[in-house]
Formats: sequence, C-alpha cells, structure tokens
Amino acid sequence: QVQLVESGGGLVQAGASLRLSCAASGGTFSNYVVGWFRQAPGKEREFVATINWRDISTYLSSVKGRFTVSRDNAKNTVYLQMNNLKAEDTAVYYCAADRGYAMRTGVDSYDYWGQGTQVTVSS
Repeated sequence: QVQLVESGGGLVQAGASLRLSCAASGGTFSNYVVGWFRQAPGKEREFVATINWRDISTYLSSVKGRFTVSRDNAKNTVYLQMNNLKAEDTAVYYCAADRGYAMRTGVDSYDYWGQGTQVTVSS
C-alpha cells in the first residue's frame, strides 16, 4: 500500500513559480508510474502530467513548456515545477501513483492518491 503526501502549494501572483512535491512511502517507488492532476472549483479533476520509471513524461497541452515533472526514486519523491503560473492554474493539485511502467492520463488509471495541495494564482 503506497501512501502519498503532497506539499508545496500556496498563494502566488501570476508569473510566479512553485514546486510541488509528492512524497511516497510503503512501496518500491521506482515500480510506479506517477501522475499529477488538478481540480478547480466546480470542475472535474483533470490530468496535468505523468512520469514513468524511465523519466519519460507527458503533459496537458496548456501546461507544456511551463510545468516540468521529475522524480527522485532514491528519495521516493516526485516533483512538479510550475513556472509562469496563470490564474487558470488555480486548483487543488493531487499526485497519484499506480504500479506499472506505462504512462497514463486517466483519473481511473491510478489506485493511490494523495490528499492534495492548494495552488492559488492571483491575477
């Protein structure tokens, strides 16, 4: 059973940067694909980024070039570096993990979820 804890959210102005962390425990982290999702008020949870064990990643088109996902398997941690933040990035950000090696973008594709961290971007 993998437990995930996100951190690093906060209130920033448009154009600023934040780095989110997702710390995992309870499993061999390198065996898991990890995804980042976000959910804004009144909207469905949406895919943001995913990274597999070979550090291959894919992104939501609207964040490509601004967000970077990375992982440090030795620290059991995945990061989401978010640059040039926009008001529309405001949401609760969740990390998710699932055993396996293939990247996946669907909410239903992940078995383990963190509690989320709030990111608020003021314009």
